[in-house]
Amino acid sequence: MELHRETEADGWEVEALFDTCFAPGRTALSSYRLRDGVPPARDLCLVARGAAGEVAGAIRFWPVCVGPHSAMLLGPVAVHPTRQGEGLGAFLLQSGLDRAAVGGVARVLLVGDASYYGRFGFRRLRGVTMPPPTNPDRVLGVWDWDGIAGSVTRAV
Repeated sequence: MELHRETEADGWEVEALFDTCFAPGRTALSSYRLRDGVPPARDLCLVARGAAGEVAGAIRFWPVCVGPHSAMLLGPVAVHPTRQGEGLGAFLLQSGLDRAAVGGVARVLLVGDASYYGRFGFRRLRGVTMPPPTNPDRVLGVWDWDGIAGSVTRAV
């Protein structure tokens, strides 16, 4: 397995992976409205390739704002169905978070299952609101969220 920073050249393969792993209409989710017209944080986005060069997994981060505070929105993270169960998703997640920490990112949020993401330190963010129709119980964050509240908006 080879892990590298995602480049623009990887984009079509990563999008194909996301199409494979997620239901049709994934781009209609409210979190995608926060990504419209905003480039991903390329230094944090990672692609895992197998021995034959195929995309086995990928993770992306996007800059957002919570009130006046900056944050990174993690997602999507995906592992090709033929590679699931190998721990690649956890490896991508931890590697991405490690890069974010080294890069000085103060806070990361995502929309997901607390029982899975809790092992990476994510906890429910009370007072942080994603665009509807996001379930508030699934808005999770890690690191410096003390005193941070408000609506999540696109980074400008």
